[in-house]
Amino acid sequence: MDPSSAGAGGNSLASASCGDAQKRRVCYFYDPEVGNYYYGQGHPMKPHRVRMTHALLAHYGLLAPAKMEVLRPLPARGIDLCRFHSDDYVAFLRAVTPETQLGQVRALRRFNIGPDCPVFDGLYAYCQTYAGASVGAAVKLNHGTHDIAINWSGGLHHAKKSEASGFCYVNDIVLAILELLKLHERVLYIDIDIHHGDGVEEAFYTTNRVMTVSFHKFGDYFPGTGDIRDIGYSEGKYYCLNVPLDDGIDDDSYQSIFKPIIGKVMEMYRPGAVVLQCGADSLSGDRLGCFNLSGKGHAECVKFMRSFNVPLLLLGGGGYTIRNVARCWCYETGVALGEELQEKLPYNEYYEYFGPEYSLYVAASNMENRNTNKQLEEIKCNILDNLSKLQHAPSVQFQERIPETKLPEPDEDQEDPDERHDPDSDMVLDDHKPTGHSARSLIHNIGVKREITETETKDQTADANAVAVNAPGNARNEPGSSPK
Repeated sequence: MDPSSAGAGGNSLASASCGDAQKRRVCYFYDPEVGNYYYGQGHPMKPHRVRMTHALLAHYGLLAPAKMEVLRPLPARGIDLCRFHSDDYVAFLRAVTPETQLGQVRALRRFNIGPDCPVFDGLYAYCQTYAGASVGAAVKLNHGTHDIAINWSGGLHHAKKSEASGFCYVNDIVLAILELLKLHERVLYIDIDIHHGDGVEEAFYTTNRVMTVSFHKFGDYFPGTGDIRDIGYSEGKYYCLNVPLDDGIDDDSYQSIFKPIIGKVMEMYRPGAVVLQCGADSLSGDRLGCFNLSGKGHAECVKFMRSFNVPLLLLGGGGYTIRNVARCWCYETGVALGEELQEKLPYNEYYEYFGPEYSLYVAASNMENRNTNKQLEEIKCNILDNLSKLQHAPSVQFQERIPETKLPEPDEDQEDPDERHDPDSDMVLDDHKPTGHSARSLIHNIGVKREITETETKDQTADANAVAVNAPGNARNEPGSSPK
């Protein structure tokens, strides 16, 4: 494999149509109730898009047992959510209702609940549903019974330990990765949502057990994070990659940077499992987005990751032109299965949504691509240079040297203050004991930033094995515009 080639495939690439010809064992998680949750009138986030996706899958015949296993998720319990989120935040989500929120102004402000992340009927059940699906999908991959697991209702990557953000309340991605870490030494997280995957990055910013790679619009854009210079801290230095992009990026430009970077990541990092967040707001014509990817261009990322034949978790994310979201995720389910789907949509209960073309394919527009070849080449070289500083995975031959992550680091705080690092982090995640291993030994490098509130004091007896996780302040858009 030549990872520097824009057209490089994975280690099992054999077919131009679906990445490779080998059949994959796929499971798909779906709860029929998920489309009933409603953020409110005028809100761009519409869980109904997942029901539309499901309808397309059904009419394309992809839900048949011979194609993939369809599973209804078990709701995540409070104890499951608290493997990452704080107890008081989870308790608040469980208790708050549209009727009781008026008397909880301070709590609403504290947990960032408002116009972007409103209280709506069934909020906690909604969080339990999509989080339970992602964790359940990770469990299936850990059991080795499936090669690819899908949860289009998940991928809510902005949620923090103790606050909602960008339409996201519970970070199902972090919870799924923690589940995968019970079995796998290294997990790779890739985010192709148009928005920076800040919540996931923060959760694993100081560990080398998880590498995060986010391709996103950067600049005056929510959440305002994801600079190319953000590369991780301490044990996690160089294990965080940010690929900042500009308006109008098209399929060819996107793949010219996605494939070389991810090809090199797979070569150097050798993850035991991959989580791919497939936010569809990077598609052309998205209500809140400004990229120009076609449905096929977006799905090329899924196709590329499928070709490595590594356990793969596919999650949803953003996406606010819902007819495009449904078509995109249906097409990508076909890619996961190795199925070629006909372009003309079969008649279905949402058929009128897809006019006038009634095509499965989301087309790109003629918008200007503000990403020049020179800019993309500079970004690619910068990222590949950071990757060259990694300590190779044990299974890869490399020249013996002292890893940079172990060397004393210069005092970067004086040059460029880094608000992400908090030496007072003190919470070790997940005390569940997987078969044959101590959970503490598996995730001893992972912790979460303890949020200091009016009712909390810093705990000076932090576990020596806990690693700080960072929570920089995020720039926010006007209410209703901060996307997931």
